[in-house]
Amino acid sequence: MLVQLAIRDIVLIDRLELEFGAGLTALTGETGAGKSILLDAFSLALGGRGDGDLVRSGQKQGQVTAVFDPPADHPARKRALEQGLAVEGDLILRRVQMADGRSRAFVNDQPVGIQTLKAIGRELVEIHGQHDDRALVDPAVHRALVDAYGGHDALAEKTREAHAAMRRAEKALQEELLAVEAARKEADYLRHAHEELVRLNPQTGEEARLADERAGMMQAEKVLGDLRDAHESVAGDGSPLSTLSAAMRRLERRASQAPALIEPSLKALDAALTALDGAQQTLDQALRDAQFDPRALERAEERLFALRAAARKYAASVDNLPALAEKFAADLAALDAGEKRLIAFSRESETAGEYFRACAGALSVARQVAANTLDASVKAELPPLKLGQAEFFTEIVTDETQAGPDGADRVEFWVQTNPGARPGPLMKVASGGELSRFMLALKVVLADRGSAPTLVFDEIDAGAGGAAADAIGQRLARLAARVQVMSVTHAPQVAARATTHLRISKDLADKGKRASTRVAPLGAEHRREEIARMLAGATITDEARAAAASLMKSDG
Repeated sequence: MLVQLAIRDIVLIDRLELEFGAGLTALTGETGAGKSILLDAFSLALGGRGDGDLVRSGQKQGQVTAVFDPPADHPARKRALEQGLAVEGDLILRRVQMADGRSRAFVNDQPVGIQTLKAIGRELVEIHGQHDDRALVDPAVHRALVDAYGGHDALAEKTREAHAAMRRAEKALQEELLAVEAARKEADYLRHAHEELVRLNPQTGEEARLADERAGMMQAEKVLGDLRDAHESVAGDGSPLSTLSAAMRRLERRASQAPALIEPSLKALDAALTALDGAQQTLDQALRDAQFDPRALERAEERLFALRAAARKYAASVDNLPALAEKFAADLAALDAGEKRLIAFSRESETAGEYFRACAGALSVARQVAANTLDASVKAELPPLKLGQAEFFTEIVTDETQAGPDGADRVEFWVQTNPGARPGPLMKVASGGELSRFMLALKVVLADRGSAPTLVFDEIDAGAGGAAADAIGQRLARLAARVQVMSVTHAPQVAARATTHLRISKDLADKGKRASTRVAPLGAEHRREEIARMLAGATITDEARAAAASLMKSDG
């Protein structure tokens, strides 16, 4: 609940520090005293709209600080933790408003954005009035209120988790579908390329080996010609062997005639013939060694051409063709596996969708049950508030096509203010005074379920008097037994039921040149006087004082 509120230099407030306790706090005062200023300042600390005009005239800045003591597990602390804020001890919300329109926000003296301040403030305080029924404007809030009333936290969380799981499954399915469709578009190309490389069967290092063999065979072709020419010279038609052999035979016939002359020559010729014979044998072997199959050269060249053509086609080196063939095979296998995964993902998505729809359906049933009970409870509160002819009901429209994390239901509070009148949304059908009373009935029913710990009612009793004002006072008091309630009121029946009474007044300072708003807590005697003023007006009579005392006694 709100523990303390400190305001400095906001409109007519120069310096104000107020402490608050549990129960019902009534804020009263004459028209124009500054009750609205006090609420505007409080709203500023909760993240409300800032404005340089809020700063007290002549000052550069104004400041509002609100101190709360929510339980350790309160959603406000969770919100703060989500923003990385320290949350030990009290939660202190502070807003500094500059005269030039700029403003700064702090939570526990740590700077935050205005939206963060507003989110935390929304968990701590609800401000309601004829023209500020924020909790009743948004149907999403109506749904949350029905869930809080019905105790649907676990089921609602289960539905949110099921929705998130369904979305994840749908995303996974979509991503797999896109991948499979992309693979399908390349499937024909992959199959053709893979088959072509399988037929080609390239081997790592094959290009270098074939190139070496080709170069060797091309060199051998040139050498073979020279070897043949040399062989022809040694053993062909122009060979000196026959001439030398004939000469050697003639000399042998003459050897006896002049042995001293012929023997050395015969030895020399014999050596020459032996050398020529050895050269012939060597050339014969060389010719045999140099022989190659021209078709082998042709095959090597064709193989090199095929390998290099494939490398150009697939923009890869020849040595990388085997790896590329493996990649194509893996891509084809992945395509087949993707088709299988697609079936699995599709089943998972379908299962997740069915589970979410089951959760959402169960939540819809629970909401309808809770709504029926809520409607009956609110309706029971209406007659004392002079709305006995009115009807209140919760309109639930279930549309699975619009289902989201909170289920498939659109929940909205509807009313029928008079018999025969057309029913419609609460915010559109009810008048200002009716709206305030409907809202009060709702808050009484929902006080300990789905309510902020501090409720502020701004002139909720406007236009109500007598029994209606008394009924409003009774319900505010009942509400204050469960949450902290502050009510700006002009109804003495409401003020008389307060546990704390604050009187707002406007004083003149600097010889009447400057007005200041003051807030004073009232003791029993001053309370009676203030309630008497509310009853009688400007002139307080003894009768008014007696009536005030009677109200305080009966409502105390």
